[in-house]
Amino acid sequence: MAITFLRTALVAVTLILAGCDNGTSVSAPEKSPLTVLEGKTMGTFWRVSVINLDSAHAEALREKIQTQLDGDDQLLSTWKNDSALMRFNHSRSTAPWPVSEAMADIVTESLRIGAKTQGAMDITVGPLVNLWGFGPDKQPVKTPDAAQIAAAKARTGLQHLKVINESGSQYLQKDLPDLYVDLSTVGEGYAADHLAHLMTQEGISRYLVSVGGALVSRGMNADGQPWRVAIQKPTDKENAVQAIVDINGHGISTSGSYRNYYELDGKRISHVIDPATGAPIQHKLVSVTVISPTALEADGWDTGLMVLGTEKAKEVAREQGLAIYMIIKEGDGFKTWMSPQFETFLVSGKN
Repeated sequence: MAITFLRTALVAVTLILAGCDNGTSVSAPEKSPLTVLEGKTMGTFWRVSVINLDSAHAEALREKIQTQLDGDDQLLSTWKNDSALMRFNHSRSTAPWPVSEAMADIVTESLRIGAKTQGAMDITVGPLVNLWGFGPDKQPVKTPDAAQIAAAKARTGLQHLKVINESGSQYLQKDLPDLYVDLSTVGEGYAADHLAHLMTQEGISRYLVSVGGALVSRGMNADGQPWRVAIQKPTDKENAVQAIVDINGHGISTSGSYRNYYELDGKRISHVIDPATGAPIQHKLVSVTVISPTALEADGWDTGLMVLGTEKAKEVAREQGLAIYMIIKEGDGFKTWMSPQFETFLVSGKN
């Protein structure tokens, strides 16, 4: 049985392949041939696992995948000053700014989830992300003070951004000249969905694709079973399983606070920023995993719920009927909570 490990942070996933010692493909009489393609994008790793892929098609597919992901990065990156997103950010115009349909769709979905999470998932939080050293700017040498945080917060807010669809064209419009949009919270989800679309275009019906912590699957795996994903325990030990789920036909994404951080003034600084306080989260919620119809949705929800913390995340999950799984720090250990919707995907694991 092949299981993909979904780590509780935005890092690479690991596919465990029975009988495979080179990480590229495996074939056995009782199994369908499996090909695994890998690479780097968006500061993380991508992986595509395909069943019954013709070997002559593999290298061409790898090139198509990398080219598409490079294009996605050029669309969404805040690390490339010439990306489509950064051109919008650098512009001080408050007039409608023409964007691609993909960009408009991503922002529309982000604004929807932002509203459903009471602003906890805020794609305008870029100035705060940069202030705390998790964007293109350098890591601060001392903790930002109240004045710096207030100044950055004054440049944020979902109410300052809107999407316009007019006569078949799409636009973004901001009413603050220096509004800075950061789509890193949903970029991996969008890219995973985009890869799934590419698989369909290529006539591939059995696959598992992942970009960082976002995954999408279709069809059956090499064993003729639904693709299974393991949620990793909040530990640095590789492949320590917290729970296993079948995600066939769905997207899944995890946001975690325990890996992406740095130490400053004797404190652990998480990369997850609370738009309400302007500072990194400090609650006991360690990770949130969400299963949704698309990876983009899952990627947006996991960030917002992570910001909200345990109790508020539970409320939103109940209101919206979300399939979520949370790991919460408790004393020297951890406890978990899952929604009824998530439990239907569960293969193994304890609540």
